[in-house]
Amino acid sequence: MQAKPVLLVLGDSLSAAFGMPKEQGWVTLLAAKPEMVHIKVVNASISGETTSGGKQRFPKLMAEHQPKWLILELGANDALRGQNLKHTKQNLQHIIETCLTQSCQVLLLGTRLPTNYGPAYDLAFQRMYQQLARKNDLLIDPFFLKDVVLNEQLMQKDGLHPNALAQPMILKRLNLNIKQLINNEE
Repeated sequence: MQAKPVLLVLGDSLSAAFGMPKEQGWVTLLAAKPEMVHIKVVNASISGETTSGGKQRFPKLMAEHQPKWLILELGANDALRGQNLKHTKQNLQHIIETCLTQSCQVLLLGTRLPTNYGPAYDLAFQRMYQQLARKNDLLIDPFFLKDVVLNEQLMQKDGLHPNALAQPMILKRLNLNIKQLINNEE
């Protein structure tokens, strides 16, 4: 019997179900969908993960899981720490190139920063995701938390992390891109 193809999620706390049981996170909800029965979903997301950490872990994850698809959700922690976005972009590009050279399709998830980081830094952060998507011809959701982040009923007390109520909404938003990713056979 042939092994199921793998969909790997490489992210930070936004995909690691921070502050709630993992079973309530959007990645686990995705894996439980009936249409995903023939796909193995692996959540390699870690709270606090940076693009540098993801880049270091990625070769081992690729070797271990040999994913057919990657949902890449990293960069927020780099920005929250005020890191140089040039390095963040280079790290993401390295992960993307590694995936693409091994016939692995990528969905890139972008996010936004809290207003206290200033509009110029946030704009540069947003553009980084758009530029990576254009350069690599990737599917992208430029702000995958858009539907939940401004609703305090859907956010944890820290104002940064969606709560359990938000997880199905996040998955609903990502659904079309995920279907497109999986059905994009090259």
